[in-house]
Amino acid sequence: MARHDDTTERPDRLFAESDQGGGWPDEAWPDAPEPSWMADPLGDGGGSDPYTADRMSDTTTIPAFDLGSDTETVVVDLTGEQPVVVQEVTPDVPQETATLAAPAAHPAPATQSAAPYAPIVRPDTVREWQLPPVPGTDGYGAESLTAATVLRTRRARPQSGWRKRVLTMTGGKVNLGPSAEDRRRAAQLEAARTPVRGTHRVAVISLKGGVGKTTTTAALGSMFANLRGDRVIAVDANPDRGTLGERVVRESGATIRHLLQNRENVTRYGDVRAFTSQSPTRLEVLASDADPGASSALSEQDYIDTLDVLERFYNLVLTDCGTGLLHDAMRGVLGLASSLVVVSSASLDGARSASATLDWLEAHGLDDLARNAVVVISSVRPGGGIVDVLQLEDHFASRCRAVVTIPYDPHLEAGGVLELHELDDETVEAYRELAAAVGEGFARDHG
Repeated sequence: MARHDDTTERPDRLFAESDQGGGWPDEAWPDAPEPSWMADPLGDGGGSDPYTADRMSDTTTIPAFDLGSDTETVVVDLTGEQPVVVQEVTPDVPQETATLAAPAAHPAPATQSAAPYAPIVRPDTVREWQLPPVPGTDGYGAESLTAATVLRTRRARPQSGWRKRVLTMTGGKVNLGPSAEDRRRAAQLEAARTPVRGTHRVAVISLKGGVGKTTTTAALGSMFANLRGDRVIAVDANPDRGTLGERVVRESGATIRHLLQNRENVTRYGDVRAFTSQSPTRLEVLASDADPGASSALSEQDYIDTLDVLERFYNLVLTDCGTGLLHDAMRGVLGLASSLVVVSSASLDGARSASATLDWLEAHGLDDLARNAVVVISSVRPGGGIVDVLQLEDHFASRCRAVVTIPYDPHLEAGGVLELHELDDETVEAYRELAAAVGEGFARDHG
């Protein structure tokens, strides 16, 4: 194809002169030797093009391209060194702003931030109200006469064992008081019922699948809902297909995606109940999107928007996370988490994965969450196998606030709808201990 040598056909409107629109002064451009490419500007071996050579020899004329009134003009100095783009982010300058700078002689290798999961600040999480003191605490007036200050207190009654039988046989006349076991259980209930200010968000996480993470979420949520008087909800935040919705009898076919689509119209508790299913223990579950035709997984912003809706109606939110820590939704989960429950199986690989989870949290600036986490060792096989569970408990106790071992239970192994009354007494006691251990962390919200 023949080359067009007629330079008169070049439209002058394609070039912006330096003196238009307050352009660059002549002294802003230092003298520089003519680049080698100007000897053959067209790159075809035909020598200098008269028009181009004449234009490029004048360094005060900066070539640019006008793409319309709505397009910004980019000015580039073609006579100097090849520029590089350096991002400069300041409070007064948008992040998209870029400046041109010469490359460094020895550029430093790119490094990745070690703490990408900074907690998301919620200034309205706990509101301080101007309220009067509790009646009876000021010591004056009629309000100081309360049951605690006037009535004679009765000795606490035993709840189990031979002490209770003695109390029953004597018609309540012989009260030996609660046993050590009764007092321990009472302390557990008190810890599990620790008041929550605002909303407490518990994230149940694990790097490895099949260790009982979803079962732990459902059982812990059921125990909290059964023991506490406030509203408790469990959210399936698995970016793929989660199974938390299968642990309760489904009352609604809605998923977290449907709630997000209608969140602007959810203004009452009765509205949000259309999207959740409730178990006999009063635990509510918001299922994940199980549509195989879904084109996008749950994102960080999706999770944040979901919490914005749920925090208006629920005091305690448990999140069943997917396996792994690097998917987008986990950024929102860990950024908003008040406390963590790390689940491990009673096996070597499961324990290594749980310990690696703590390593990852510490390496990414989430040391406080790791130190105050509760580790659950879930026995998914009968008999416990050959693993020394006591050794695992000692390992995690040195790294976290509490460790709870859940014994093997056939009802949990089935993987169907979870019913607390179907569990063995030993399993119920273990989950009560877990609720107490997690509940103790609620007191940190008051600090």
